Amino acid sequence: MIDPVGALGGAIGTFFANAVVQMILYATFGYMILLWIVAAYWAFRDMRDRTENPALPFLATGLIILFLPFFFPLGVIVYRVVRPPERLGDVYERNLAEEALLAEVEAVKTCHGCDRRVNNEWIICPWCRQRLNRVCPNCDRLVGLDWSLCAWCGRDFEIPTVQRVTDAQPIQPPALEPKVGRSVRARPAAESLPASPSSAANGQAT
Repeated sequence: MIDPVGALGGAIGTFFANAVVQMILYATFGYMILLWIVAAYWAFRDMRDRTENPALPFLATGLIILFLPFFFPLGVIVYRVVRPPERLGDVYERNLAEEALLAEVEAVKTCHGCDRRVNNEWIICPWCRQRLNRVCPNCDRLVGLDWSLCAWCGRDFEIPTVQRVTDAQPIQPPALEPKVGRSVRARPAAESLPASPSSAANGQAT
């Protein structure tokens, strides 16, 4: 009686003993090892592009290597589930786009009184009469209300006009006129005083 199990085992042994079959098996095994190594390297590079932590790329590589060459597709599936959803480059691009949009919104000037869009060259809002800019008295150009000096001519708005003129042109003290000396000497006190009536009468009597 023929043993079917023994016959099947012999046929399988004969099949795998074939040189062509062995070469295909070796090639398949080598291909699986190559895919295993490539998957580990891909996980390392992919995690490095998705995080700034230097230890996580090595953990991702270890996760793929842990599943061995025959089960590494399961490790790849697990890695794709737990990896960060965005790359660092995508995060930076999104942040740059948000900053550019915010800068564009801030560049649009609005009135502080009515929040309507106004022109940069307007002095007063035409809707709510809110003052937007002022004119520099030195160069007649528009300057902001919060500017401490003119960016065009450099005039300082915080220094008073009197002080600015004093600093620019210091006032010279008036020159003292020389005193004119008296040419006439002072007469004696007796000659300067008029003669009294009694003395005049005594003189006439003598």
